[in-house]
Amino acid sequence: MTLSFADSQSRFARSFLPASAEEKMPVFNPSNDGLSFFEEGKNGKAVMLVHGMSGAPAEMRLVARQFSRRGYSVFAPLLAGHGRGEAALRRSRFEDWLDSIATAADWLATRSDTVFGAGICVGGKLTLLASHMKSSPLQSVALYSPCFHFDGWNVPRYYAILSPHIRWIRMIPFIDRLNFSETPSLGIKDERLRRIIAGMENEGVVSHFPGRGLIEMNRLGRHLKKHLPAITTPSLIIHSTEDDLSGPDHARYIAAKLGGPRALYWLNNSYHMIHVDREHRKVADLSAQFFEMKHASRNPI
Repeated sequence: MTLSFADSQSRFARSFLPASAEEKMPVFNPSNDGLSFFEEGKNGKAVMLVHGMSGAPAEMRLVARQFSRRGYSVFAPLLAGHGRGEAALRRSRFEDWLDSIATAADWLATRSDTVFGAGICVGGKLTLLASHMKSSPLQSVALYSPCFHFDGWNVPRYYAILSPHIRWIRMIPFIDRLNFSETPSLGIKDERLRRIIAGMENEGVVSHFPGRGLIEMNRLGRHLKKHLPAITTPSLIIHSTEDDLSGPDHARYIAAKLGGPRALYWLNNSYHMIHVDREHRKVADLSAQFFEMKHASRNPI
């Protein structure tokens, strides 16, 4: 599917151009994908939690628990092309991922009075873009560890060299068929929590991701950069000073370019996966506080 983007001064259109039969991804349906999860809350408000590239909804359960304790409904949808192995991920495009998130937000809006969104890395960028689409129900968003390319202190040298130039390297015919491994840390500082995530392969998380994933991550990042000044959704950005995969400049760039209310908060005792690492409770607390403080600006009385 190809998303029809409006010009940078207007909100994204909710229309998609037809895809060919072989390019078309399955339509999002949270009731039958087997991996998405929804837990109803008590306060009439909901948080959509979006996993990252090569991840799965299961990785969002720790932070979802914190939101649930505050009374929120929580919904973690499965990104299109994910949860079915490397071949399915290789066939998907970022437009498919974005379409599934927009549809998931609409689905959640039928079950809650107010909808917020939060996502890790690629999931955060998708959530921010989805919030800027016409008729989006997302009132505020939280971006966890945003990343345009991998350049953290624990990234293998060839990753750091390859990632910023993937736009041109993708011209090499076989690049999207290569597979890349996660770093040994899995982006998690706490060893106990790392072991938990490492055991989630049966829940849709993959330990390797195809080169096509890096290509789509780059395409997504370029689209987001183009439209950041026009995005007015209240946005919280949380990043760790110890992020092992993504340097601090990514968070600073988004904070500087966003066109709406935003806040940037730094953590100091987590790696990249802040939503499952040592400070995941603080991540949920900061997000909830921001949602309660900022979301009314989208609906002035």
